This record gives sequence, C-alpha cells and structure tokens, in this order.
Amino acid sequence: MESYVLYEIIGYAASVLVAISLMMSAIVKLRVVNMIGAFTFAVYGILINSIPVAAMNAFIVLINVYFLVKIFKSDKYFELLPSSSESTYLKKFLSFYKESIQNYQPDFSFKKSYNWALFVLSDMVPAGLILGNRKDNQLQIDLDFVIPSYRDFKIGKYLFNEKLGYFKSEGIETIVASPGNEYHNSYLEKVGFERENDLYILSIK
Repeated sequence: MESYVLYEIIGYAASVLVAISLMMSAIVKLRVVNMIGAFTFAVYGILINSIPVAAMNAFIVLINVYFLVKIFKSDKYFELLPSSSESTYLKKFLSFYKESIQNYQPDFSFKKSYNWALFVLSDMVPAGLILGNRKDNQLQIDLDFVIPSYRDFKIGKYLFNEKLGYFKSEGIETIVASPGNEYHNSYLEKVGFERENDLYILSIK
C-alpha cells in the first residue's frame, strides 16, 4: 500500500471519530472518543508534515485529558434533593424525558402514583431521579433514571454507596428496584443490588 493512501485512511478515520464524538450525549464517552480522534489527527498531521494540524490536535487531546481527570477526581458533583410526586417540576421532568425513560426502563408506568421522589443534583442541575413508593422500612424504586449527559458520572455509586447513610437515616432498610433494559440491569448489579427472581434487592446495613 502506498504511503499516501495509508495517510488518507488515517485522516478519514480521525474525521469519523471526531464526527461520532459530536453526536454523543454522554459527556465522558464524548470526550474519550473525541480525544482518540484528535490523537489520530495529530498523528496524521505528523505524517503529512503539517505542524499546525499536529499541534492543534495535540492541544485538543490535552484539553480532553484535563476534563476527564477533573470529572473522575472531583468529589463535589452531586447533592440530594427530596421532592414531592405532585411537584410541577417533577411532572415536567418526566414528560421531557419520557422517550428516554421508556427506552431505559420500559416497564415504568407514568400513570401510577408514587410517594417517594428524590432528585440527584449536579451543580444544582437535576441529573438523576429516583421515583417509587415507601412502605414501612422498604423502598420500592420504580424509576432510577439519569439524564443521558450524566450517565458516565457514576451517580449510582454516589447514591447507593456513598449516600446509603441517607436512606438509613430515613429508616429504610431495604431498597427494591425494578429491572430495565440490559444496560440498566448491569448498572444495578455494579452498584450492589442482587437479583432475586424478577427484582433487584439492596439491603442497607
């Protein structure tokens, strides 16, 4: 294969990666793919002896690395905000993300009544929502939803590992979660839920 053909392939591959990254809603995935695309472009710039192309894309790689490190190292992203199931904002939130919720947890009912609602905030922006029913010391979660751009921020780890004390302080000893799609079920298992028949159970000690 001629060198210039190989260089062209590398350039096209870099373009495709950057284009794909710009279509992603999950911030971490966007930055990772964009970083790989920029790195490939930097290699392409070196191969064709274009210093401006190589330097600019090397700089973009560094920017992505900086923000990825900031995302994973920061401990101030999230905060809990209890809400009412009758909240106007809650209803607007469910309506706005209805299609995404149906894809993520297809069995969730928008018509059922709930007595437990908890938002997870990121810099005061609602990034996630827990919705379900509390009965005695058990919380049945019907919806555990994170908006697309925050699904890589490990909200589940924050909520069900770091903040288990919050549920305990509310007198909750067991959390029962409904299954969803394959991605959602995998997420539940990663944050500590154990599958029992058709439900996921998390015991709070």
